[in-house]
Amino acid sequence: MPMLALEDATLHVEVDGGGEPVTILAHGLTNSCLELADLTSLVPGTKVRFCFRGHGHSSSPETGYRFADFARDVEAVAEAYGARTAFGTSLGAGAIGHLVVKEPDRFDKLILLLPAGLDRTFQYKERLLRMAALIEGKPREEAIEAILSDPERVANYLEMPWLQEFDRRLLAGLNPVGVPRAIREIIDDYPIDDREDLRAITAPTLIIGREGDDIHPAEVARILADFMPNAELMMFDDAFQMYTGIPQIVERVREFVLS
Repeated sequence: MPMLALEDATLHVEVDGGGEPVTILAHGLTNSCLELADLTSLVPGTKVRFCFRGHGHSSSPETGYRFADFARDVEAVAEAYGARTAFGTSLGAGAIGHLVVKEPDRFDKLILLLPAGLDRTFQYKERLLRMAALIEGKPREEAIEAILSDPERVANYLEMPWLQEFDRRLLAGLNPVGVPRAIREIIDDYPIDDREDLRAITAPTLIIGREGDDIHPAEVARILADFMPNAELMMFDDAFQMYTGIPQIVERVREFVLS
């Protein structure tokens, strides 16, 4: 697979499909380019998936895990492959947001799935720090099992048994070296300085959120939709509705990309 060298990191990149449009896909914190791999065949054009620094098969520098650093990863990959559409999940959405408030015309279309941050730091630092401690120093498979065995997750799995296998697939590319470093830096950072800057981003934007998600508050999705002039909001009532609504999400993303 291609590797893209930056000044302070080397990024693992995978490309699916071909032709226009060219879409960059930026994954969430702790995950990897595998995150949306099952869905990319259903979306038209060229899909460029990559692992952020400290994630997946990318390198894990000692430092450099602020939103500005992750935004540089997005910019470098987008430039290398000529991407004009950007799709970001959680951390990926924040990195894209950091980039486009500084370069509002960088992309022609934006898709933000479960955005987690805005102009405030993370509210659930303790939970993320506990995850960092759980996986640090462990081999990948052992680290994955440690996360899945966390009592808070186990309680969720009792209510939603399907969620455990879903989480396992998301964590398949876990980087137990880089992820703790990333968590400990980014929890004190936030994607944008001032939400008013969002008003300058005129690119059509599809925002997808859900109620009842502590890590990805529905309020963040609503604020983004309110401040971005050409935004459309898809909101789901809960995790199960969103999970069963994946075909609906894929179809709307496909329509949005082609429009």
